[in-house]
Amino acid sequence: MLRVIWSSSSLALDLGLLVMRAVAGLLLMPHGWAKLMSFSQRVEKFPDPLGVGHTPSLMLIIFAELICSFFLVLGLFSRAVLIPLIIAMSVIVFVIHGSDPPGEKESAILYLSTFVALFFAGPGKYSLDKLLRR
Repeated sequence: MLRVIWSSSSLALDLGLLVMRAVAGLLLMPHGWAKLMSFSQRVEKFPDPLGVGHTPSLMLIIFAELICSFFLVLGLFSRAVLIPLIIAMSVIVFVIHGSDPPGEKESAILYLSTFVALFFAGPGKYSLDKLLRR
C-alpha cells in the first residue's frame, strides 16, 4: 500500500504541499486571533518597524497571520496570500529579532522558509486554487 502511494512522486509532492500549507496556516492563525482579540490593549505598545504607525502595523500583522493563513490552509489565492506572510516573517526575522540569537527567532525562520518554499512550489493539487482552475 505505501509503495503504491510513494511510487507516484506527484501524489507525494501534493500531499507534502497540503501538509505544509495546513500545518503552517493552522499554527499561525491563533497568533493573529490573539492579537485581534486584544487589539485595544496591544495597539499602543505594538512595534512599528516599517514606520507606518502602531495601528496599521498591528492591522497588517493580523491580516497576515489570521486572514492570509486561513486562505493558505484552504489553498485559495495561495501565492497572493503568501506575499504578506513572507513580508511579515521577514520583518520579524530581520528587523524585530534581527540582533537576537537564532534560537529567539527560529519559529519565524521556519515559517518564513515554509512560506517561501510554498510560494515557489505552489499550493499543490489538493487546494481550492487547483479546483477553481478546472
